[in-house]
Amino acid sequence: MESLFTRIAAMRGLDRNAVVGDAGALTWAELLDRAHVLARRLRPGPAPVLLYGHKEPAMVVGVVAALERARPYVPVDPTAPPVRIARMLDAARPTDAVLTSAVPAALEHELAARGIRTIALDRLAIDAVAGSTGGTIPAPAPVDSEALAYILFTSGTTGQPKGVPVPHRALLHFVDWLLATHGFVPGGEVFLNQAPFSFDLSVMDLYGALATGGTLFTLGRDELADARRLFRRLDGAPLTVWVSTPSFARLCLAEPRFGRGMLPALRRFLFCGETLPVGVARELLARFPGAQVWNMYGPTETTVAVTAVRVTEAMVAAERPLPVGHPAPGIDVWIADPDDPLHRLPDGRRGEIVIAGPQVADDYLRPRGVPSGDHGALPFLTLADGRRAYRTGDLGSIDPDDGALGCAGRLDRQIKLHGYRVELEEIEATLRAVPGVADGAVLVIERDGRPDHLVAVVAGDPAAGGTLPDGGRPLTDLVRRVLAESLPVYALPRIARRVPRLPLTANGKVDRPALRELLG
Repeated sequence: MESLFTRIAAMRGLDRNAVVGDAGALTWAELLDRAHVLARRLRPGPAPVLLYGHKEPAMVVGVVAALERARPYVPVDPTAPPVRIARMLDAARPTDAVLTSAVPAALEHELAARGIRTIALDRLAIDAVAGSTGGTIPAPAPVDSEALAYILFTSGTTGQPKGVPVPHRALLHFVDWLLATHGFVPGGEVFLNQAPFSFDLSVMDLYGALATGGTLFTLGRDELADARRLFRRLDGAPLTVWVSTPSFARLCLAEPRFGRGMLPALRRFLFCGETLPVGVARELLARFPGAQVWNMYGPTETTVAVTAVRVTEAMVAAERPLPVGHPAPGIDVWIADPDDPLHRLPDGRRGEIVIAGPQVADDYLRPRGVPSGDHGALPFLTLADGRRAYRTGDLGSIDPDDGALGCAGRLDRQIKLHGYRVELEEIEATLRAVPGVADGAVLVIERDGRPDHLVAVVAGDPAAGGTLPDGGRPLTDLVRRVLAESLPVYALPRIARRVPRLPLTANGKVDRPALRELLG
């Protein structure tokens, strides 16, 4: 099949930046020159290449070099704990490591002990040879569709990082669908990169830019941690495509200036990775007139996203949870009985979301000495026609009227509380609809190893002065009274607490362990 690098190399003549970071930028010619120099340093063969760094432009150099060399890459963010990185090395078994950030001594020793050759991009004499290719970078031969393009690690219920090996056929199918759905302007788009390259959401903006000759606009760790620096960087930025988690968008909406005046060129919001609350979509449509808001869905194991829907004014006016849309061509999505994943439930019934098609990975990587059972129940299936399918562990249903998929959260976030089955994400969605609430989360408090009660944590809406319209009532009474209008008594949080804002992980999702620590 065609290599994605063939498309990327064709962008060489573009007179624009390929990557813009807080510490510098690379033009398309510079990106391809540097990637070609690095590719010549990488050894041939199918073994993975470790890419260690955050969101420096050099990380994109590493990606393109690996694609040119037809070697899968494994992005590792410096925020990953050393023990986790060691487990990733056990599973991926890279032979080369490209370093774009300073490496702790412990990791440097770990790489050396495993015989992994390291290439530090800040010490590689790229400038001496950059431009010497004269536009003669060779296009690689067609790649095996089942050869791996990249490996991403995701956390699971077992506590072990699970390596998801994504083949070229899955990546190309996703990229082709992404481009066909959104009709990006060739050479005319600037994509926001909020998520680190170790999180699969970043595949959307990275390859959106690389496959269209666009520009990747990355936000650094310091900017994401400091609201003042963040909005200084965003103010007047030429972004046309916003790719982020809904939680990050909620954070940005806390700034009253976040709107068309700050980002005049923005045309499209693409969300994935979490539930998109109705209130967030409504506010974005109001602040960015004419911009499109898209809700997308898909686990890492199915290559970023497999369904999409454009959110309309009518959808947000209905005050119901937003659908996640219809499947990409060639993707089969059904709702199954969790006890029988091949038994398709009728439209309208709730069950487990199962996905089949060319974007589904084959299996998880197996670290040396780790039995398959240590990864928990295997969610991959082989259908009678030979297709691979993936049990997502997500609760969903298909609308009997328009066939759109709805996702109601995780099956593993469904708890038994005093004998009742409670869906935590349903409570959180209802909590975020409380007037004056900008964001909300629900924590489970255990006693003797069992769920005992729920705590609602809310962040006030800055548009309402940062406070909830409590009318003199205690916060807990207010929250319980509003939630009782749509939730059963057994699902009501016993306590409500207020925080300035919910903490986020490096991936832009709610950081629940940090939230527990914040509450003491």
